[in-house]
Amino acid sequence: MAMKIAELQIENVKRVKAVKLEPSENGLTIIGGDNAQGKTSVLDAIVWALGGNKYKPSEAQNHDSILPPKLHLVMNNGLVVERAGKTSALKVIDPSGKKGGQQLLNSFTEELALNLPKFMEASEKSKADTLLRIIGVGDQLAKLDQDESKLYNERHAIGQIADQKEKYAKEMVYYPDTPNEPVSVSELVQEQQAILLKNAKNREKREQKKQIEAELHEIEAELEKLEKRKNKLVEDLKTAEKTVANLHDEETAEIEKKLADVDDINRRVRANLDREKAEDEAREHRARYDHLSSEIDDIREKRQHLLDSADLPLPGLSVTDGKLTYKGVEWDCMSSAEQLKVATAIVRKLKPECGFVLMDKLEQMDLKTLKEFGAWLEEEGLQCIATRVSTGDECSIIIEDGKVKGGDAGVVTSRKQEATETTDWKGRGAF
Repeated sequence: MAMKIAELQIENVKRVKAVKLEPSENGLTIIGGDNAQGKTSVLDAIVWALGGNKYKPSEAQNHDSILPPKLHLVMNNGLVVERAGKTSALKVIDPSGKKGGQQLLNSFTEELALNLPKFMEASEKSKADTLLRIIGVGDQLAKLDQDESKLYNERHAIGQIADQKEKYAKEMVYYPDTPNEPVSVSELVQEQQAILLKNAKNREKREQKKQIEAELHEIEAELEKLEKRKNKLVEDLKTAEKTVANLHDEETAEIEKKLADVDDINRRVRANLDREKAEDEAREHRARYDHLSSEIDDIREKRQHLLDSADLPLPGLSVTDGKLTYKGVEWDCMSSAEQLKVATAIVRKLKPECGFVLMDKLEQMDLKTLKEFGAWLEEEGLQCIATRVSTGDECSIIIEDGKVKGGDAGVVTSRKQEATETTDWKGRGAF
């Protein structure tokens, strides 16, 4: 059973002289009046009665009265809370007649329900942490946020390196018509030596041919004497001629040119290899960057799924980048009505046993928004006692000079009991 305030009587507390009020069980009960008439003093008295002496006003007694403050609250289950006498001693009596104390009040009273501005003025992180704590996914989201932060930092570093590598590679010289491998000087020299050796042998064979021809001339002079020798030499000549006919001298100019250009060629080869290496490194880092981006997206998806599946106090609530959001909007961009609605829903979820919340300065809402907010409170089964600088029909009671305007000796019930047919508002005593 959610605890709500069924009746309250306040005398001689701050600006209040005497006020009695029976708030609506659900929805808005608005305490209206001009400034400095005692509206906020009514809320301060309730906070003191239920929250304990840590909320006691520094000047609790009404300046115009010689009598000490007196507080009397009756909860919807029959529990009675009183503070009276010079010491304003607490007296708590449960429905069975047993006495209790502040510990019993603390069991159903949520601190933020008594002090809603404490939540509304908290930091963005504190609001988000409160929501995560009550839906029970704070630790899991913290782990996901830590993993995402680690991956994000790693990805950022990798991305910077990839950008540097890509820029460096683009700025490097590249020769498209250059061989893929450096030219070997030793191989060219060996090739040149082989050709020179072959050419030397060719020269030797040419010289041999000349010698045979010379010797043949000599033998021809002695043809008769050397006929047999001549025949043999003729055969040798034929053989030599065949061999010489198949000989072909090769040029070394191309190799000599390559030897002359080898340093330049190798310089270009090395430049191309360096650029290709830089491009490979850039591609590797870019691939790593993309992989980390995918992991970050997975974590964010898990995080959103965790929030979507949580038992949220209000549809549309979430935590994005460590900040509380409602329907995708951060706190500072919410309307005042949305902020109150979000704060109320979260505070109610913190302690479901506490079925009421106190609000000060509700004049920030226009009448249409006020009515919508009151309807939402009724749908949620929440009781809200609020103040508003107004004397209009939306107010349940009007406080004037510390008393209920129009009441008997300043002690009356709310307007909701004065008229049930004049307006929709007063008939319920709430929006």
